[in-house]
Amino acid sequence: MSNIKSAFANGKAFIAFVTCGDPDLETTAKVVRSAVRNGADLIELGIPFSDPTAEGPVIQGANLRALSGGVTTDKIFDLVRELRRDVTVPMVFMTYANVVFSYGKDRFIKMCKEIGIDGLILPDVPFEEKSEFQPSCKKYGVDLISLIAPTSENRIAMIAREAEGFLYIVSSLGVTGTRSEIKTDIASIVSFVRKNTDIPCAVGFGISTPEQAAKMAGFSDGVIVGSAIIKLIEKYGSESEKPVGDYVEGMKKALQM
Repeated sequence: MSNIKSAFANGKAFIAFVTCGDPDLETTAKVVRSAVRNGADLIELGIPFSDPTAEGPVIQGANLRALSGGVTTDKIFDLVRELRRDVTVPMVFMTYANVVFSYGKDRFIKMCKEIGIDGLILPDVPFEEKSEFQPSCKKYGVDLISLIAPTSENRIAMIAREAEGFLYIVSSLGVTGTRSEIKTDIASIVSFVRKNTDIPCAVGFGISTPEQAAKMAGFSDGVIVGSAIIKLIEKYGSESEKPVGDYVEGMKKALQM
C-alpha cells in the first residue's frame, strides 16, 4: 500500500503546502513540524523554481525569496533527511520538470526514495507526458501524483484509472492563490473520478477559510492549502511556527465537523 494512503485513514485529510527555504530552511523545518503537531496529515514541500507557471503571486514570491536566500535541491534533500528523524506523516515534493531534469531524473527520484519522500507532483507535466517520469517513479516506489483540472473533462476517467497516491483536484482555472469563492462543480468531478478509481481525491487551489475547507471536504477526501499558509510565512517570517500551527489546527477542526 502506498504510504500516502495513510494520510487519508483518519477522516478527511488536511494537506499543507510549504515552499522550502522561504524565508530560510530552518523556518521551513519549524513550520512543517508545527503543521504536523497541529493536525496536518500530509506535507507538500515545494522545491522552488525560477518560473513556477502554475503559481499565483503569493507562491511565486515565496519561490523568489527562497531562491535569493540560496536554497538548492541538495539542501532541500538534507532538510527532508532532518525532518524524517521525527516527522512520520507522508511527504511529497511539488516542483517543475526542469528541476528534476537538471538534477538528473533517475538520480532525483532515487534520492526521493532514500530520504523518505512518498510522492512527486509536477504541475507542468501533462498526463500524456508522464511516461517521461513514470518508469523511474515505479522503479523506486515514489508515487507520481496526477492533477485533474476543470478542463480535464474527457480525460478524467483515463487520469483517474492510472492515478497513484492521491488525485489532486484543481478547484479553479488559473494559478494558485486564495479565492473568495470556488465556483467549479467539484462534486461532479469527484463523483466521476470515484467511478474509475478508489484512490483518495484532495481538492487544492484557492482554499483558505475553514468554511471553504469544510465545503470541499464534503465532496472529497481532503483539502490542500498553500497560498494561505505562505501568506502567514510572508507576514511572520522566522516567527511563523505558531501562526501556521494555529491556522492548521483551525482548518483541521473544520474538516472534522
